[in-house]
Amino acid sequence: MEWSPQDALKAYLQTLHLCKVDKDEDSSLGNHTTTTSIIVEPKCMEFISALAAGKRARLILQITSQGITPMTVSLAVAAKQSGGRLLVWINSEDVDREEKISKTLFVENGLDEVIEYVYGTDPCMLVKQLKNIDFGVVDFRLKDHLKLLKIMNFNPNGCVVVGTNVDDPKTKRDFGGPVILDRVFKEKKGFRYVTLPLGEGMELTRFRAVGNGGKCHCQSKRYRRYRRFHVTFEN
Repeated sequence: MEWSPQDALKAYLQTLHLCKVDKDEDSSLGNHTTTTSIIVEPKCMEFISALAAGKRARLILQITSQGITPMTVSLAVAAKQSGGRLLVWINSEDVDREEKISKTLFVENGLDEVIEYVYGTDPCMLVKQLKNIDFGVVDFRLKDHLKLLKIMNFNPNGCVVVGTNVDDPKTKRDFGGPVILDRVFKEKKGFRYVTLPLGEGMELTRFRAVGNGGKCHCQSKRYRRYRRFHVTFEN
């Protein structure tokens, strides 16, 4: 599917606005201060939302141990822009808090219609039921994160996977390092991939479909180019 710079730009700007609003509200809550704007670097969320929306992701998955974060907001914005849906797996103990948030930020901005929450069930069972995932976000604090990545069924045309909390001390201790992750990704037959650091504690891996001889399946092989979009702010 062709890259859409218009969808990317719209998702970027809306996520930028909503994450700023969410951060401002958190800082004024007094006795109930959340840390969602610190867990993952907020200024990366606009990029993630733009990337998911620009590639017109139809099935977006987030598996998180931290409840709703700015990442959830960015993915919901992308899903709405692309006409897709966002599945969010959340620990059952976070249900009350997440429902309260979803009735404010998401409902007020029309994002609730693209989100489906899955509470407390085995995330591996959820992932096994999903086909053709376009964009996935996996929390590396979860003990089964490697298994989740291994069984995740990608869209045959390609997929983007974001790992969060990759620098967490417990993750590093239990994970075993990039060698094991590389081994898991190499088992994804029919794909080439590249992994890049993204912000604080995140890594982004892009999977591209390959055909016979290792050549990428592209609709236009001779004239394929990557487009950029620019955002200008005026005070």
